[in-house]
Amino acid sequence: MNLKTFSLFFLLLSAGLSSGCGVYSFTGASISPDVKTISIQTFYNNAPLGPSTMSALFTENIKDYFQQNTSLELTDVNGDLQIDGFISNYTITPVAATAGSQGQADFSALSRITITISASYVNVNDPTFDFDRTFSFFRDFDNSINLPANEEAFVEEIFDQIVLDIFNASVANW
Repeated sequence: MNLKTFSLFFLLLSAGLSSGCGVYSFTGASISPDVKTISIQTFYNNAPLGPSTMSALFTENIKDYFQQNTSLELTDVNGDLQIDGFISNYTITPVAATAGSQGQADFSALSRITITISASYVNVNDPTFDFDRTFSFFRDFDNSINLPANEEAFVEEIFDQIVLDIFNASVANW
């Protein structure tokens, strides 16, 4: 095979592999070429506990993630893809007990922050992908640390995972 034939073969092979039914990205997103916009509504905090900044923090995190990992244009309402929901629960529970010293009660050495988010996803062009789901994640922490000083960092870590889970469930179809 000469160089010209090999080059033509390679060009045709590359063109064939890059075409397909959807638009794929390195993030794993599989978005139809018909989908151009996404609207993400404010995720209100309906949890009885937790930092007061959770609503704004989660909403901005999910908007930023979709903007950084897709080519979709963010619109206020009526996007081709629509995401909304609310923070439904925030709990701190003991995870690991440690025996107290003589005469003292047992205490928890490790606690867990768990956040649950209810999310709805609508794909205007293909309703078979629509869902209403609950996403939850947790972060364990040592009780010897100062929780108020670290709580926002823990919440952000949890939100990062939940945003990834929502992204995978919606545009990566996992």
